[in-house]
Amino acid sequence: MTLSDVTLEHLRAVAGEPDADGRYEIVDEIARGGMGTVYRARDRELGREVALKVSLQPGNEAGLEERLLREARVLARLEHPGLVPVHDVGTLPDGRLFYAMKRVRGSRLDHHFAAEPSIPARLRTFERICETVACAHAHGVIHRDLKPENVMVGAFGEVLVLDWGVARLRDDGVAAAPGPVDEAPAPGRTAHGTVLGTPGYMAPEQARGDVEGTDERADVYALGAILYFLLTDAAPPPDGSAGSPRRRNPAVPRPLDSICTRALAAEAGQRYPTVQTLAADVSAFLSGRPVAAHREGPIEWASRQASRYRTPLLLIAAYLVMRAALLFWPR
Repeated sequence: MTLSDVTLEHLRAVAGEPDADGRYEIVDEIARGGMGTVYRARDRELGREVALKVSLQPGNEAGLEERLLREARVLARLEHPGLVPVHDVGTLPDGRLFYAMKRVRGSRLDHHFAAEPSIPARLRTFERICETVACAHAHGVIHRDLKPENVMVGAFGEVLVLDWGVARLRDDGVAAAPGPVDEAPAPGRTAHGTVLGTPGYMAPEQARGDVEGTDERADVYALGAILYFLLTDAAPPPDGSAGSPRRRNPAVPRPLDSICTRALAAEAGQRYPTVQTLAADVSAFLSGRPVAAHREGPIEWASRQASRYRTPLLLIAAYLVMRAALLFWPR
């Protein structure tokens, strides 16, 4: 007897479903990742819908459950509107670790802006991302895997930064013994030489596995890569050679190009020192003020002033035209 591919796929799906005969009732699968699967579930005790992130079946890979638990603890440590709150953590009857969090609805950043050409609208969302990351940094948490796929935009404009599974706590310490790239670190720590992140969005020091040299400025680099994506509608090159977004999209204003280029500097010391300083430059551009990363010439200065004070300049021009008309109107 042979089984069809459809039947085999169904059996695999059924076998992979968690045993949740307890507080949570599994409704359906939302997403699947390297550490586990996220399900839409119903909390029987409180009568609400939640998202349940469940680890892979026991024995799939050493250290995954520790990373999942660590992610839950990182989220519980942070409180911000841009972060998904954790409600519960525990072990399912089948032995798999889980944590329950708020069920959020929305679309990924790259999907959300597919039909939104407005640069100001994109930059305002980018500012919200920066606010969330800055809050994490203030609590000693470095995300290390910021990318459009890990940002969700809700139906009412709310912005959520997701997937803190490879986040590093500043007070975690680093394993003393060096190991090869991708070697599994001890639970709760990241070994020297371990590369965690996404090509194109990883800072050079992070891509080298330099854990000790990877600090908040690695997230600044990743935010610069997200800004590059928002300005060009293209992912940064995986080899880290993104550079100036104007090379790909000449319509990008020069001040924005300078902001993005500084955030993407290969040397950490040449980037913005904090996420707040990066966000401040973006805010300055939006409000028509000078941008710290950009040295403007006289023509750019005049153009910026004209744009910033457009309404009063138009009123003055209209007044002068009326005065001239009254003076020279034939009597």
